[in-house]
Amino acid sequence: MTASKDHDAALRFITCGSVDDGKSTLIGRLLVDSRAVLQDQLASVSKSGQADLALFTDGLSAEREQGITIDVAYRYFATAARKFIIGDAPGHEQYTRNMVTAASSADAAVVLVDATKLKWQDPALELLPQTRRHTLLANLLRVPAIIFAVNKLDAVEDPTVAFTNIRAALETFTEAAGVDARAIVPISALQGHNVVEAQPGWCAYNGPSLLQVLEQLDVTPAETDEAFAFPVQWVEKFSSSADTSQGRRVFWGRVATGEARVGMPVTVLPSGQAATVAQVLDHARQPGEIGARHSAGIVLDREVDVSRGDWLLAPGAITPSRELSATIAWLDDEPLVAGRVYWALHGHRWVKAKVKRIVHKLDVNTLAEEDADHLEPNGIGHVELALQEPLATLPYARSRTLGALVLVDTATHKTSGAVLVR
Repeated sequence: MTASKDHDAALRFITCGSVDDGKSTLIGRLLVDSRAVLQDQLASVSKSGQADLALFTDGLSAEREQGITIDVAYRYFATAARKFIIGDAPGHEQYTRNMVTAASSADAAVVLVDATKLKWQDPALELLPQTRRHTLLANLLRVPAIIFAVNKLDAVEDPTVAFTNIRAALETFTEAAGVDARAIVPISALQGHNVVEAQPGWCAYNGPSLLQVLEQLDVTPAETDEAFAFPVQWVEKFSSSADTSQGRRVFWGRVATGEARVGMPVTVLPSGQAATVAQVLDHARQPGEIGARHSAGIVLDREVDVSRGDWLLAPGAITPSRELSATIAWLDDEPLVAGRVYWALHGHRWVKAKVKRIVHKLDVNTLAEEDADHLEPNGIGHVELALQEPLATLPYARSRTLGALVLVDTATHKTSGAVLVR
């Protein structure tokens, strides 16, 4: 494969799946076998001479006491082929919100499947609901590459039969769900089989190891082909560097889509005022063109009313709307019901959002769309929202940045839902 700029960048991936599938142990194995940990670090997680690999990521005291992952833990490592950022996402259903947060910025998701929890002897075996839920969420969140790692095959009587049947169940599920699985790899995170080094013939599998699959993936490309959109995060009112800002206010943020260039016209949302970009500065205040995903400081040719939360947009490219049809992953402990009002966060802009209607919910076991008047915690459904003020959104299938919102409870300030514009 020819190396590209995207391929050379650090790949951000998460591990997910049901509880106790071995996610933390897998990450520990990747770190140890790729020589990304020092001997003293290895000794610090060893008990009776045996390393507890899960402790490399289970850093919270509650995680170590209970032996579970609660929050997302990130680790960094590199091989000769590329750099990686790993997110260890919780498997417990009550922490699905943490998994959604990690998946929203991931380039790949490794979904672990514990062979010992399934009726692996049965060619028509059923997958665990949390395996299905995490796969569906990763797919909904447009994680570009989904990889299944069938774990603990060293702990079953016939690993070849187990892998054959589990792989068939995964293929049936992904085909029905419209999920494009990049690979299905048999592994043993505890023993290291097929994690870093491939073991040809084990479980009748002769493909690449899990790490070799990850090394061949590209990072998610920036949305530079879309029209320019820029959420203002901070307004520098009086620049200390008049030579670069021309004495005007500098609007700082990260370019969401498109590219910021001098001379381009922009419209301010929500005021509708028009201006022209006079200067584009990078993080070091050097002038130049700045593309999507990169931080920029933008100076306009005239003083207009722009505050944190406003958007600078290419004129006419996106029509702001007060009505949204969206897929929602419900993360609150309280069920979602029609009529409730929440805060909606889009970029850095907060607006009130009312749930007009729950169109249907998704059954994660049958993938059927069912009529519903509420959504239970961790449910996935289709809703219609009415916004107090218009937002400039695009369908999530087209823009991962402009098509995503977060709903926040107005009373408790809890993150209540992940919204994906349809």
